Amino acid sequence: MRALKETSRTFYIPITLLKPVLKKTVGSAYLCMRAVDEIEDHEQLDSETKQYLLRATGKLLAADRFDEEAYLKLLGPYQSVLPEVTLRLGDWLKVCPEDIVAKIKTSTSIMSLGMADWTEKNWIIKTKDDLDDYTYYVAGLVGVMLSDIWYWYDQTETDQDLAIGYGRGLQAVNMLRNQEEDAQRGVQFIPDGWSRADMFTYAKKNLGHAETYIKDIKTRHILLFCKIPLALANKTLKALEKGQEKMTRDEVESTVDEIMKQ
Repeated sequence: MRALKETSRTFYIPITLLKPVLKKTVGSAYLCMRAVDEIEDHEQLDSETKQYLLRATGKLLAADRFDEEAYLKLLGPYQSVLPEVTLRLGDWLKVCPEDIVAKIKTSTSIMSLGMADWTEKNWIIKTKDDLDDYTYYVAGLVGVMLSDIWYWYDQTETDQDLAIGYGRGLQAVNMLRNQEEDAQRGVQFIPDGWSRADMFTYAKKNLGHAETYIKDIKTRHILLFCKIPLALANKTLKALEKGQEKMTRDEVESTVDEIMKQ
């Protein structure tokens, strides 16, 4: 939970609301995906190194048994610059219950390999299909993984396409919030010919999928988990439309309180 708190602003609070078994499972699963995400986002690693590490990690995760020794050897030359969450991928997998860890490994492997491909493309997004593809790998797969976990936990069935839309919606809000910062480092996530308004439309459409997604969920603590990031994303979108950079801390806290009272 300490590692989770240090690496996640969006999901830490919702994860703490889950029942113990689910808290441990979702927390470790999130950290697995964050482990590979930190490689893709790393400011000190060059593109070729990122591609190499992400593809090699993806292959290790795709194996029946995760070879932690091989993974640590792979990261050895970069150990001094990589964060704890990446170095401890093997630990996060060990925390996952045995009968769901294969699903988590599969989703994280697909994410890692997809991130490698987009790193090779220098994150150049020209079309909506490109945007859909990129947001699938970096966020939609989180939705897929969570749907697998919900079903494993208590047979809660959710629509996987809507789960992907949920992830895309959250990612689109992040892209809008970080647009200037991304531009400064030479990355443009908005397709050719799109305005910022088009990106808002894309975000709202996918957050609409998220609203539909949660309608299938009856287990209260899972529902709270899903509602909080969605509410924060919707309110962040409104703040951005008003020209604000982000929600205030008080707004975040009041939003969480509102959801908890439902």
